[in-house]
Amino acid sequence: MKPRFLSYAVTLVAVAALTAPVVARAADPDWKAVEQALGKSGQMQAGDVFRIGMPRTDLTVTVKGVPVKAGFALGSYAAFKQIGDHAMVMGDLVLLDQEIPAVMSGLFAGGLEVTAVHNHLNEMSPHTMYMHYSGHGDAVQMARALHQALSASGTPLGGSAPPSGPATGPTLDAKAIEQALGRSGRDVGGGVFQVTVPRAESITEMGQPLLPAMGVVTVMNFQPTTDGKAAITGDFVLIDKEVNAVAKTLRQHGVDVTAIHNHALMDTPRLFYMHFWANDDPVKLAQALKAALDQTNSRK
Repeated sequence: MKPRFLSYAVTLVAVAALTAPVVARAADPDWKAVEQALGKSGQMQAGDVFRIGMPRTDLTVTVKGVPVKAGFALGSYAAFKQIGDHAMVMGDLVLLDQEIPAVMSGLFAGGLEVTAVHNHLNEMSPHTMYMHYSGHGDAVQMARALHQALSASGTPLGGSAPPSGPATGPTLDAKAIEQALGRSGRDVGGGVFQVTVPRAESITEMGQPLLPAMGVVTVMNFQPTTDGKAAITGDFVLIDKEVNAVAKTLRQHGVDVTAIHNHALMDTPRLFYMHFWANDDPVKLAQALKAALDQTNSRK
C-alpha cells in the first residue's frame, strides 16, 4: 500500500501536467502567399530560413567610377523564419537618399522596426544608403507591410527577376580565388563570384538564433572589372576585439575599410559589420581577405 503523501504527490503532478499551458508551434507560413504579398519569389535556405531577394536592378551605380552590378552591392532582401507561434523577418534595403524617409515611415506603419541606416561603400554615384529592419508577427502580413513600404522606392517588385544570363566581358578565375582564400564560393549571377563564411559561435537575438541565411555571415563578393582586375566588396561579421585587427590587416593589404557599424540592435554577442572595397588583382585581393579572415573566429 502506497503512503498517503506519495499518492497525493502523484495526483498533484498529474493535475499540473493536465493544466499546464501549452505553447504550440504554429504551422509554417504559406510561403507562396508570402511571395505574392511581397511581389517576389524566394527560396528556402539552411535552417528553415525563407529568403527573398530584391536586387536594385533599376539602378545604375558606380563606385569610384567602376560600374557595379546589383548582385555585387545592391541586393535588398527579406529573410523569414518561423519561431514558435509567429514568424520573424530581418533584412536590408538598398535605397537612394530621397527614398529613405517614406520607406522608413512605411516600415513603421506596417509594424516593422528599423535597426540601422548607413552607407556600405564610399564614392557611390548616385549616393546609395542601406536600411536594416526587423519584425515579428504573421509572415504574410509582414511581407505585405514590406511591399507597401517599398512602394515608395524604385525597388522592382511584382514578379521574379529574370535569370542572369552568362556573364559578358571580363571573367574571373574562380578556382584561383578559392585556392587563395582557402574557401569555396559560387557564381551568384552576372559574373559575380561570392564566398560566405559563418562565424564559429552561435549568434542569438532575444534567445532566438540568428542564422547565416538571415544575413549574419561574412560575405566576400568579386566582380571582374578591366585589365584582369576585380572589384571586391562585402562585410566581415565581427565581435569587438576583432574590429581593429581586421581593419589593420585590410589596410596593410591595400583594401579600403568603408564602414563599421551595427546591423541589429539586440544581437548576442554584440556584432559589428565591417564593409570593404578594392579594385586590383583578384588573387592578391583574395589573399588579403584570407589574412583578415584569419583574425576572426570564423567557422573552418
